[in-house]
Amino acid sequence: MHPLQLLDPASGTCTYLLHDPQTREALIIDPVDAQIERDLAVLQARGLRLCWAVETHNHADHITSAALLAEHTGARTAAPAACGIGTAQVQLADGDVLHFGGEQLRALHTPGHTAGSMSYLWRGHVFTGDTLLIGSCGRTDFQSGDARTLWRSITQVLFALPPDTLVWPGHDYEGRSHSSIAAEQAHNPRLAGRSEEQFVALMQGLHLPAPERMYETLPANRHSGLRHDAAAVQAQERSAQGYAGDVSPALAWQWVQSGQAVLVDVRTDAERAWVGEVPGAVAVAWKQWPGMAPNPQFDAQIQAAVPPGRKALLLCRSGVRSIAAAQRATALGLEAWNVLEGFEGDPDEQAHRGRVGGWRFHGLPWRQG
Repeated sequence: MHPLQLLDPASGTCTYLLHDPQTREALIIDPVDAQIERDLAVLQARGLRLCWAVETHNHADHITSAALLAEHTGARTAAPAACGIGTAQVQLADGDVLHFGGEQLRALHTPGHTAGSMSYLWRGHVFTGDTLLIGSCGRTDFQSGDARTLWRSITQVLFALPPDTLVWPGHDYEGRSHSSIAAEQAHNPRLAGRSEEQFVALMQGLHLPAPERMYETLPANRHSGLRHDAAAVQAQERSAQGYAGDVSPALAWQWVQSGQAVLVDVRTDAERAWVGEVPGAVAVAWKQWPGMAPNPQFDAQIQAAVPPGRKALLLCRSGVRSIAAAQRATALGLEAWNVLEGFEGDPDEQAHRGRVGGWRFHGLPWRQG
């Protein structure tokens, strides 16, 4: 059984979707934020329930969608412990195993491209991120990279795998999908026939330009792809594409108090019961447990909840699902706004919520469910 390989053309990033054919539980490796709608559609079309969103390292050329996928699907996030992605719920060490259905993915610490880089072994497949590419390898000149360490990761860890192990890289710019350990040992021009010293000299002489989006992507990826820009809105509003716009929690509460708007809580029943709720908010779940399945009654329920002439303010956990709900409500003819930061806010660098924003963080009314 092969993984499903999905390509982001802008960055050349390869995303991989694995699943257990019996339970339909799935795991995704290196998802890209620009492809969130595609990936959600693939999951739905194949009847898969996403359990894990996993990173090979902190990427410099694209922003991950790991946190967005977690919000939409209920998946957990995992990243290499040495990459500084503190928002990931599971910090992976060498040899750790992630389970999805009856399948398992094993982490192999392969530093060199970055200090925390990992490859992942599944059945007879290895997902190498930017450590080993087809006929090439990842650069080592920034983000704690080291050519000597990369050499040892490739030759002592990856090349120690069975020769017929299939290699699935984090990038390929020539339309190739995969290779094998045997092929890379024999034919990779950066590695085959070279000594460690020759490899180090080659890597140090590359003088590659910095990735174009590096100063945008690295900070976002340290937060699993979340961008903490809601604070800039403060008590204001801003327009958006596909729905009326985004509104800060403080201004949203002002609109509710003045009778201009109805606050609609689109979280699951379980979230409201466990975490808390806003008094007077109307509960219309966008998705529900188990499995974060779409609510088939959403259209009818939100139309019944919002009287003509009033705004609909959509609130979720951190302002992700509420965007999708606002877009749908807009399509139904409502003036729908997304409440920035949501009820709990984004996770902080220790993966804790409620400390960097959210309805509760700002001291607005709420009660335990």
